[in-house]
Amino acid sequence: MDPTIIVHRPRPAGGRHVTVLGQDIGVAYSDRDLIEFLRQSGLDETDAEAMVDGDSPEIEWRGGRPHDYAAA
Repeated sequence: MDPTIIVHRPRPAGGRHVTVLGQDIGVAYSDRDLIEFLRQSGLDETDAEAMVDGDSPEIEWRGGRPHDYAAA
């Protein structure tokens, strides 16, 4: 299964672009931001938290450690 959510590599200024199903949904600066983006994309908040906290296979972390939003 291809990942539905892609958290792109950290930006030079910090934060990571997030795409859901190919749509750019913003720049996350924390897991809390990522959870909020997923909630706005239609996931229940509890499900979104479980996906992020549980390192769901539906989330692909590119170009950096998962949960790291520091400047590259």
